Amino acid sequence: MSTIRPMITLQGIGAAQGVAIGRAVVIANRALDVFRIPIAADETEAEVGRLKSACSATQQQIQRTRAKASHLFGQELAAIFDAHSLLLSDRMFLDQVERRIVEEQVNAEWAVHETSRELAKRFSAIENPYLRERGQDLEDIGRQLLRVLQGIAHHEISDVEGDVILVADDLVPSEAIRLGRDKVVGFAIEAGGRTSHTSIIARSLGLPAVTGLEEVTDYVTNSDPVIVDGRAGLVILHPTPEVLAEYEKLRSELSEGRFGAAVSRDAAPSTSDGVAVELMANIDLPEELSQLGRIGARGIGLYRSEFLYMETDPNLPTEEDHLRVYLQLIEATAPFPAVVRTYDLGGRKLAREMMDSAEENPVLGLRGIRLTLARPQIFRTQIRALLRAAAAGDLWIMAPMVSRIEEVEALRAFLAEASAELAHEGLAHRAAVKVGIMVEVPAAAIIADSLARAVDFMAIGTNDLIQYSLAVDRNNRSVASLYEPVHPAILRMLRFVIESADAAGIPVSLCGEMGADAQMLPLLVGLGLRRISASPSALPALRQKLAGLHAGELSRLAVACCGAGSGAEVYRLLAESPESHRGN
Repeated sequence: MSTIRPMITLQGIGAAQGVAIGRAVVIANRALDVFRIPIAADETEAEVGRLKSACSATQQQIQRTRAKASHLFGQELAAIFDAHSLLLSDRMFLDQVERRIVEEQVNAEWAVHETSRELAKRFSAIENPYLRERGQDLEDIGRQLLRVLQGIAHHEISDVEGDVILVADDLVPSEAIRLGRDKVVGFAIEAGGRTSHTSIIARSLGLPAVTGLEEVTDYVTNSDPVIVDGRAGLVILHPTPEVLAEYEKLRSELSEGRFGAAVSRDAAPSTSDGVAVELMANIDLPEELSQLGRIGARGIGLYRSEFLYMETDPNLPTEEDHLRVYLQLIEATAPFPAVVRTYDLGGRKLAREMMDSAEENPVLGLRGIRLTLARPQIFRTQIRALLRAAAAGDLWIMAPMVSRIEEVEALRAFLAEASAELAHEGLAHRAAVKVGIMVEVPAAAIIADSLARAVDFMAIGTNDLIQYSLAVDRNNRSVASLYEPVHPAILRMLRFVIESADAAGIPVSLCGEMGADAQMLPLLVGLGLRRISASPSALPALRQKLAGLHAGELSRLAVACCGAGSGAEVYRLLAESPESHRGN
């Protein structure tokens, strides 16, 4: 007789809108608990036998994963699992594990844990990047072996019938990208917030997501029925038939009206008093490009090129890989521009091949424009592809994490050098491309008037600008409440950047998650912003909201908000202003 489990409702942060219903697949990446258990001498043979059985099961698991990777993503990605299979067959590793079991008279779990850890440590000290990579592969294999030994089932997404809700303690962007292309319809994640990179990916894929769910992996087991409500930030486990029926109806309604009727891109959306505001799209994956025409996006305001690097990881994308994607962007956006941000790796988005060593404080370390200029051979591959693609259409190049004029000058010199290189090789390209910067470091916002005279355009990245200005880690639940987009300091910086761009006669956009929030639109329009780039799923609501606003009246609201003493006062002013509620 089956037991009816009670319904559980968990409150998190609504990171991506929509409703998803499916069965759970749990991915817990936290360290496994491994204990040293002494065994008798006459038990070691049986323990070695248990190890060999676990190795066999793990090999089968790796082969299944490899076949799936090959089918979905091609041989390049599948080769990763070939390496795993070879390492698991390597007698150097297995002999050391077996020797430890016999000589130390310990359980197989402890022997695997200690051996893989020691070997990985040795590999990490090797200068050769390929061999260092093998150390990380060994850690991965050790983890897989431990899961089998501990009886923790390895669940492929294909093991679950129907739609999948991915439940995880944390999920790096590359995993989110790969998993989101299969049967996944929603995410429930312990870590992160609205502006975490996994959340951004979820919105790009059009999948509902709730983050900040404390210990959700402790409540959920594989194949549990789950509802993800991205609007309210709720995850419902084991919903009752009544609740399930209610959400199935809601999901259907949301799906029908997801984008509404197709809109024209011929004329920019405008306020009720005729002020045009360009609405552009933030793009992470080429799969999103098909939406642009239907939702009336007037170009791409931000293509996050680092996700191309994450897709080809552990290899770096070739010049032709870059070129293929950039030509797709140009074709999809014509006659409007496609803005490509040069790779914003580093920080928590590490490309291991690019880093000489781990950093104690990576968010303040070698990342963005600093990393690209420090790794010219890798950067040259991207720049060459960008210049070649620009010959086919309106492509703009944008550098992330700029904090000083010298970085802009170095970027322009690099572009000139790459252009001369291509000309010498006889390859078609465009030398005179528009060059812009992300304003996401407080220093850049403060000297925006100087930077504006050195570039062709600017884009405000509010996600990083807010976290750096307020000293708040946007993914840290302990301080999440302090992440405040309407803090008066932030608003004053936004106003100065917009005014500086206007004075220099260059366009300025906002492409952070603040721009995707329709409730922020009255304030942004009032500050003088006339170009916003947001995830495709957010654009219909922004267009609808914009049509009901009066730009002339909103400027007074923005002045009052910039003069406020606190974020709470700003929210009060927005709530009390009739103008801010029009268009709802």
